Amino acid sequence: MEKTKILVCLGTSGLSAGAAGIADFFEKELKRRKLAGQYRVIRTGDRGLFRDVLVDIVPPGGDRVTYEYVKAENAPKILEQHLLGGSPVKELLAGEDYKQFFAGQMRIVLANCGEIDPEDIDDYTTGGGYKALERVLEMPPGKVIEEVKSSGLRGRGGAGFLSGLKWEFCRAAESGVKYVVCNGDEGDPGAFMDRSILEGDPQAVIEGMIIAGYAIGAAEGYVYCRAEYPLAIKRLEKAIGQARKKGYLGKRILNSGFAFDIVIKQGAGAFVCGEETALIASIEGRRGMPAPRPPFPAQRGLWGKPTLINNVETFANIGPIITKGAQWFASIGSDKSKGTKVFALAGKVKNTGLVEVPMGTTLRQLIYGPGGGMLHKNIGFKGVQIGGPSGGCLPESLLDTPIDYESITRTGAIMGSGGMVVMDKLTCMVDMARFFLDFTVSESCGKCTPCRVGLKRMLEVLEDICAGKGRPGHLAFLQEMADAIRDTALCGLGNTAPNSILTTLKYFPEEYKEHIEDRNCRSSACSALVKFEVVESKCIKCGRCFGVCPTGAVEWKKKEFAKIDKAKCIKCKACINICPVMAIK
Repeated sequence: MEKTKILVCLGTSGLSAGAAGIADFFEKELKRRKLAGQYRVIRTGDRGLFRDVLVDIVPPGGDRVTYEYVKAENAPKILEQHLLGGSPVKELLAGEDYKQFFAGQMRIVLANCGEIDPEDIDDYTTGGGYKALERVLEMPPGKVIEEVKSSGLRGRGGAGFLSGLKWEFCRAAESGVKYVVCNGDEGDPGAFMDRSILEGDPQAVIEGMIIAGYAIGAAEGYVYCRAEYPLAIKRLEKAIGQARKKGYLGKRILNSGFAFDIVIKQGAGAFVCGEETALIASIEGRRGMPAPRPPFPAQRGLWGKPTLINNVETFANIGPIITKGAQWFASIGSDKSKGTKVFALAGKVKNTGLVEVPMGTTLRQLIYGPGGGMLHKNIGFKGVQIGGPSGGCLPESLLDTPIDYESITRTGAIMGSGGMVVMDKLTCMVDMARFFLDFTVSESCGKCTPCRVGLKRMLEVLEDICAGKGRPGHLAFLQEMADAIRDTALCGLGNTAPNSILTTLKYFPEEYKEHIEDRNCRSSACSALVKFEVVESKCIKCGRCFGVCPTGAVEWKKKEFAKIDKAKCIKCKACINICPVMAIK
C-alpha cells in the first residue's frame, strides 16, 4: 500500500527553527497509534523559500497541502485535524506568496531539494538517480564530452566557461593520473546555493562527478567544502558511503572496468579559495593563495596532474543533461547561456530564498515574480547587487536586462555564483560599495600588490567619503585605481573586487557628488552626514520612532508630530529604519 508522505524540511534553516522535533513528533506519535504503516515521514533538505518549518502532506493520488511557519505546538493539531480528521488546518496553510515564489521557477538542479530524503540513496534512485551513470558507462568517453558540449552548459561558479570544452581539454592532457574536483567553497555573503544542494540532494553532485571522472579518465575526486557547512558535510559523507555500498563508487563501478572514488576536503572558509589555483593549494596542504595561469588546472592542477574543477551547481546539472538529452537542455535559456541558474535572492524583497529560473529571465521578472516585489512598496526599488561582493550594483533602468553571461557582463557586473541582493531607496550606494569592498579587502590573500595595497587605499577613500571627509579628487582616484586593479591583479578576486565601485560610480554618480560636495547622504545611511530632523509634511504621527529611540531623543505625543532633541541624539538610525514613510532626514 502506498503511504501518505509527510515532508518536513530539515535543512540548516529548518533545523534552526525546530524541524527535527516536529519530525520526531510525527514519527513517534504515528508509531504509538500504530499508524506508521500508513504514513512515511521524510526529512528533506530546504526547498528554497525559508518560511520554516515547512511541512507538506502528500496523500497517494491526492492534492498536496503545504504548511508554513509550523512550530512544535502546531504539530499535534496537524496530526489530529488533518491526518486523522481529513480537514486541513487553515491558519497554517501556505499563502499566495508561497505559490508566487515557485510559479515562475524551472527547477532542474533544485528539483529534489525539499522533496526527497537526502540521507536515503533509495529516494534518489527511485526518482531516476544514477540512470545517467548507467547510460554513460555504455558510451565512449568522448561521446559523453560531446553531449556536455552540445548542451551548452557553462560553469556555474562565476566565469561561465563552457563545461564541455574544459572537460575536453582535461581529457586531452597526457597523464596517467587525473583528478576531478568539486568546488563547494561558497563564500559570497548571503549566498547558499551550494550548501542547499549538498544538504538536499548530495547524490546528484556525486553522480555528476563520477560521470566527469569517466569522461576525462580520472579515478579520484575531491569535494572541497568549507567547514562552516557541517550539515552539508555530514550528508555528503553519508551519501558517499551509501554510493560505495550500492556500487556507484569504488572499483569496477556497476561491474564495469571503471573505478572512481571521492574524498571530502574541508576548507577553513577563505573566500579566495573559491579561485581554482588557491583551492588546489589548500587541498595540497599549502596556504590558499592563487598562482599565475597558464598553466591552467586542466593541464597542470592538483599534485601537478591534469585536474577538472567545476562547482556544485555545474555537477548537479550533468545527470539531467545525460538522461534528458543535450538538446533538451540547450532548448532552455538564451542563445549563448543555456539551461537554468540558481540565485540566492536576498535583501529588500518580499520572498527571499533560492530561486531557479531559465537563463534569459530578466532581473525584473525574477525580483517581481518569485521575489514578490519590494518588501516595503512605499519605499521602492533602488538597485540590485548581482554576482556577490565582486559583482556590481545595477539601477532600476537596467531591470529589464536578461540574466545571461553576456548581458550581465555588458552592464559592468558579473553573474558570479548567483548571489543577488535587492536594495530599496533607504540604501546608500556609496556605503554599499564600501561594505562590499571591506569584505574583499578582508578576504584578500595579500599575494599581489594591486589587491593587497590598492583595495586598501580605495577602502580608506570610501570610508572618508562616508564620514564626510570626501575631497573633489577622490572620484578620479577611485576610477583610476579601480581600472588599474581590475587589469593587473593576479586572480579573479582582485580582478573583480572593484566592480561595486565602478558600477556605483557609473550608475549612481550623483550620490558620490552629494557626499563630497554637499556633505549629504540622501538615504540617511551615513550617520556622519545625516541631519536628524522630522519632516512634518511627511510625518504620519505614528510614534514608531519614539518607541525605538534608545536615548529618549525623540519627543512625541499621540496625534502630534514627532521632534528630535539633537543634544540627546546619538545618530543610531533606529528612527530612520523604523519610519514607514521616510519622514526623518
